[in-house]
Amino acid sequence: MSGNIQLLSDTLATAKAEGRSALIAYLPAGFPTVDGGIEAIKAAFDGGADVVEVGLPHSDPVLDGPVIQTADDIALRGGVRIADVMRTVQEAHQATGKPVLVMTYWNPIDRYGVERFTAELAAAGGAGAILPDLPVQEAALWREHAEKHGLATVFVVAPSSKDERLAKITAAGSGFVYAASLMGVTGTRESVGAQAEDLVGRTRAAGDLPVCVGLGVSNAEQAAEVAGFADGVIVGSAFVKRMLDAPDDAAGVEAVRELAGELAKGVRGQA
Repeated sequence: MSGNIQLLSDTLATAKAEGRSALIAYLPAGFPTVDGGIEAIKAAFDGGADVVEVGLPHSDPVLDGPVIQTADDIALRGGVRIADVMRTVQEAHQATGKPVLVMTYWNPIDRYGVERFTAELAAAGGAGAILPDLPVQEAALWREHAEKHGLATVFVVAPSSKDERLAKITAAGSGFVYAASLMGVTGTRESVGAQAEDLVGRTRAAGDLPVCVGLGVSNAEQAAEVAGFADGVIVGSAFVKRMLDAPDDAAGVEAVRELAGELAKGVRGQA
């Protein structure tokens, strides 16, 4: 069974051909429940997301801010397992036909087994994985199995990344490059800042992969700003916050659909 890296590449290329950025949503598996999380992802796609990242909840998420940490804690206390993450990917992809990635720290994959993880992710219809704490120089084993199973390897770059490192990452990665707009953890912010635009320019100059920007985008205006210079706009905490603030799970799913619609207008310059 081969994964859906080609679907991911085609989706990003289609958005570019339409003269816009892709909208990439992030939601953790198992939040508020496994079934509830699947419904939220379907709602994000229904609202206008082109791609969804499914977070694998982790007890020590170094990149994630307090909003996503809260959701991860709810999922972990609910007993979420890697099998639930794979089921989330499979059901979300089968229901929509759209690309679904997993965003995960390296430790769970290492413990689960790289071959097992990549084989199961491909069988579930996954498009690849975003690996924020896997250094490119230590990624050979993952890349070997990901390539074998048709999965994208998405590395994260930051404003502090030197040009030499950006060249190594764009050469080793596939699918797209995740550009963290600023130094720090995920969360909504008043401004995304000029650092992101500079980072996108330097990353594009280093290789041929699309560059998608995350960390800090929470509304249509910010999405429009980032869409002016990036191939994709990644939004996570804002979706999770809408669900946390909702009075019940059904309202949370509806809030995700609504926000995706607002952001989809933003990346199209219609905000």
